[in-house]
Amino acid sequence: MIGSGFVADFYMQGLANVNGHVVQACYSRDKGRAAAFARRWKIDSSGADLDSLVDREDIDLFVIALPNEAHLPVSLALSRRKRHQVCTKPLGRNRDEARQMWQAAAASGALHGYAETEVFAPCVVKARETITAGGIGRVLWVRSRESHSGPHSAHFWDIEKTGGGAMNDLGCHCIAAARYFFGKDDPITRVMAWGSRMVHHDKTEGEDNALLVLQFASGGIGHCELSWTTKGGLDLRNEIHGSEGSIFTDVTRGTPITSFTPRGAGYVVEKADIDHGWTRPLPEEAFAYGYQAEMRHFVECVRDGVPAREDYYDGYVVNCVLDAGYQSMREGKWVDVTLA
Repeated sequence: MIGSGFVADFYMQGLANVNGHVVQACYSRDKGRAAAFARRWKIDSSGADLDSLVDREDIDLFVIALPNEAHLPVSLALSRRKRHQVCTKPLGRNRDEARQMWQAAAASGALHGYAETEVFAPCVVKARETITAGGIGRVLWVRSRESHSGPHSAHFWDIEKTGGGAMNDLGCHCIAAARYFFGKDDPITRVMAWGSRMVHHDKTEGEDNALLVLQFASGGIGHCELSWTTKGGLDLRNEIHGSEGSIFTDVTRGTPITSFTPRGAGYVVEKADIDHGWTRPLPEEAFAYGYQAEMRHFVECVRDGVPAREDYYDGYVVNCVLDAGYQSMREGKWVDVTLA
């Protein structure tokens, strides 16, 4: 596990329910954080020396769970040594970084997996199965919403380090969902985006709210709503409307438990702003979001020697769409998505 922060903890929660693996070592850019992470998850080896970790011959898969600015150099180091690797979203801070990662990993001949949880979430996978079975006819319009009250770590507010604001942070999930529902043989051809810093003027130079419209080659539309100013915890929803029916997914607002507590009663849900009063705790969060399914998939791909269904090319496509979205945001017009 390369990383010791928020997403690394979620990956470890997902891996806890995956058979046939052992997490041999963990890395952090801070040796103390690496040691603390290792204690928390009972990992035998930890450290801040990436080169010695990558050189180990007893590790079959490296999971990059680092801040955005560290993805490129770490991935290239893994590719030079022909190591199997998985990277969290977004793949790069822009299409150029993502292209370098994808091309180097592909040239290495090793597995490369893009850890986009949204398309591994059980409810989203079930929705896709319904689409594939012809349940709603031809997909016409997908609306996805991902919002919360803002990043959990200070570095995510810095757009130079991350590559952008709310659209970059959250839009990658919605783009991936739309591609999954429409099918990858129906490419996104152009985009229109709006973004504004409406609340967090003291925290970021990036947009804290954004809208992104995707047009597909088939004529279908993807509608992405992104926000860093929504209170009440993570809001994660999809609507898929077809020529003969519709599908709705709601992971965080439609949980099977509602509680009222006059005082804090423990963890509620990701990005929850309060832990008392009326709350909707989300059981098995790592499972519901797709962390368990994606980690199982990547472990099994390495074990069985097969490609990942989400790989670095998919991450590159998402970065291309995001870059076109930011160009649209600046210019106020539709922008074509090019992958060359």
